[in-house]
Parts: sequence; C-alpha cells; structure tokens
Amino acid sequence: MIIIPAIDLKNGEAVRLYKGDYKQKTVYSRTPETLALQFQDMGAKYLHVVDLDGAKEGNTTNLQTIQKIRQTITIPMEVGGGIRDEKTVSLYLDEIGVNRVILGTAAIENPDFLQAMLKRYGSEKIVVGVDIQNEYVATSGWLVTTKVHYLDFLKTLETMGVRYIICTDISKDGTLQGPTFSIYQKIQETTSLQCIVSGGVKDQDDILEAAKQGYHGCIVGKAYYEGKVDLKEVIGCLPKESSLV
Repeated sequence: MIIIPAIDLKNGEAVRLYKGDYKQKTVYSRTPETLALQFQDMGAKYLHVVDLDGAKEGNTTNLQTIQKIRQTITIPMEVGGGIRDEKTVSLYLDEIGVNRVILGTAAIENPDFLQAMLKRYGSEKIVVGVDIQNEYVATSGWLVTTKVHYLDFLKTLETMGVRYIICTDISKDGTLQGPTFSIYQKIQETTSLQCIVSGGVKDQDDILEAAKQGYHGCIVGKAYYEGKVDLKEVIGCLPKESSLV
C-alpha cells in the first residue's frame, strides 16, 4: 500500500475543509509547493492534490500553484478537481506532467468522456474519485448528491475498464473520526477495483489497518496537519514493497 499525503488548494493556499464545507476551512500553508517538498523529503512516494475551487466551479483555478508543485517535486502526483473535458486532461497529463488525473463529476455525468479518456490514456493515468454521501455518489465539489448508489456506480466503472478509485466518505472527511472501513470492505468484496482510502484517517493505526486490508493506497490529510500522524515514521513502518506504486 502507498501512503499518499494530500494537499487541497483554495485560492492558492493549502487548506482542509470540514465534511466538504467550503465555509469551514483551515489554512495550513500559503506556499503549497514547499509543503509538497516536505512530503517528498519525508519519504512519500506519491502526492494527492485537489483544486477545491476547480471542483466547485469546473475550471482550473489553481493551475499556477499546481504547476509550481510539479516543478518543485520529483515524485509522482495526481490531481483532481474541475477536470471535466479533454483539454484539461491533456493540460495536466501532457503539458504539466502530472502522472494521473482524477475524474469525479465528469465520470458520472459524462461516461462517454470517461471512456474516451481511458482509451486515450489508459487506466494507469485516469483515476475516478467516488465521493459518497449517505451511500450515494456526490458531485460538483460535494455540493450535489445524485440518486446513484455508490456500489452500482462502481460496478459500471469496473465494466468500463477503470482500475483505480479514490473513495471518500464525505461525512468523515476532515473529522479525524477514522475511515468508514465497512465501505471499503464492500468494495473489495464486490469489485476488482483498486481502492484508495480517503476521508477520516485519524492516526497511524488507521493507516496500518488500511495496509493490513490490502488496499492500494491511503490518503492522509488533516491527521498529518494536526500532528496526529508522523508521516515519516508511518511510511517507515510499512514493508518497502508496500510503499511503491
């Protein structure tokens, strides 16, 4: 399993929201590229970056900041938030050099687009973010909850050739209450998708439990920023092969 530190961007700053509420944010760094370099120095093998403004508006608001991060670090990084057309996918993958993009809203609202991007770039570069609100898929920066049950959506993704998903229980995100492991267990039991745990991680035990369950990755955000997790230490606790993509 890989441990993936997260940087959420709003107005060019690294922030964390509480349960996806844009009005409840905490700013942790005004130079996200410096933060990204710190993660790399701690031994992180991958970086997770989300453009929160982009997710809400469907654009690339924090593009310049993402470019700075890409130019500062050498480890692979994934980017999500507002990626809803081929031009934006190409911008991140072909021009900026991001290693994989996360499609969320576009994946559920425009399956033909998702299929086209999978065909062009492959399942290693196109990841789907599945954000869950009371068992149903949420979109548009978590502001809209659809009538699509997450397991039905996942089965559709599987038939389309998606390999990796980042699954977030919105009710746990930013709460430090621990991930909803029952959701990930159901995914593991009913699909062959490679799941990345996201939302609610509170301490090292949660990360080690995710590794024990055999998930592909675990995203760590607020737990690090609030001093609940020693990132360097927990990365060192995993077998070396588990820290590789």
